[in-house]
Amino acid sequence: MKKLLLGAAVLAGSIGMSTASKAECGSVTIADMNWASAEFIAYVDQFILANGYGCDVELVPGDTMPTGTSMAEKGEPDIAPELWVNALRDVLDAQVEAGKLEYAGKSLADGGEEGFWIPQYMVDKHPEMATIEGVLKHPEMFPNPEDEDRGLFMSCPSGWNCAITTSNLYNAFDMEAKGWDLGDPGSAAGLDGSMAKAYERGEGWFGYYWAPTAFLGKYEMHKVDFGVEHNKEEWDSCTVIPDCADPKPNAWVASEVFTVTTAGFKDKSPEAYGYVSSRSFSNKFMNKFLKWMNENQASGEEAAEEFLVKYEAEWTPWVTKEVADKVKAAL
Repeated sequence: MKKLLLGAAVLAGSIGMSTASKAECGSVTIADMNWASAEFIAYVDQFILANGYGCDVELVPGDTMPTGTSMAEKGEPDIAPELWVNALRDVLDAQVEAGKLEYAGKSLADGGEEGFWIPQYMVDKHPEMATIEGVLKHPEMFPNPEDEDRGLFMSCPSGWNCAITTSNLYNAFDMEAKGWDLGDPGSAAGLDGSMAKAYERGEGWFGYYWAPTAFLGKYEMHKVDFGVEHNKEEWDSCTVIPDCADPKPNAWVASEVFTVTTAGFKDKSPEAYGYVSSRSFSNKFMNKFLKWMNENQASGEEAAEEFLVKYEAEWTPWVTKEVADKVKAAL
């Protein structure tokens, strides 16, 4: 991929990129976040902006809080390709209102999803298990290996924020009295391993998980319907509070995941800004693509090459035909 990127620069003159177009776009910095989907998107953006729009692109290390804070306070980097904004929404909203930042578009069209999941094959056999009520009636189908008379609900590993919410929701749905034990997988690997083991044996598994992830690309899971809407007041005052005394059933709100840019980037290159505003992935596609990355131990660079070469139908609608032709020529 590095050779491709270098080669693309050489190809620029032959495919009509002028010095003027480079000057018009200028230097652009992109946050290279430290998780697979964000790293993949950053390298896709780098290749398309460099070869389609003549930008001089640099990737810089990033993470949710430091990148969001740096953009708000310093106006850099220019682009955060996949920013989960819920945790710093007030700060970002203020900067957008002040005309310093832009919510360019949704990186993940469906947002980030959290919830309680069971294998799809269980819902296919028992449609009533599409809902939390239907699942909780059948602890015997999700037996706890340490006490097979009770069901096992697999929580988040201790220390994760979601361990607080899952524990409170376990109590809110009165799961202990309904025959369920709350399990701690101990680690992300433990959580993944428990799901994989059950799925590959065709057994019952019920627990917390999130999307998009490689695991939900590999294993077809169903997010259980809680039968209630998200109640923000209850969420803030109890659901996320450790050991809340009287939690009520509540639902996760989808995490909004945006491409955030500086206003300066939009002003100096509205065409390039139009691309990052249009660029969006469904969770279904991202789950499957993360599965490919995981199975092939692919870096963000390698994933970007795979995507741009093999998934033209996905990315060409985000750009004009002229830009698409430039990118394909560089590839």
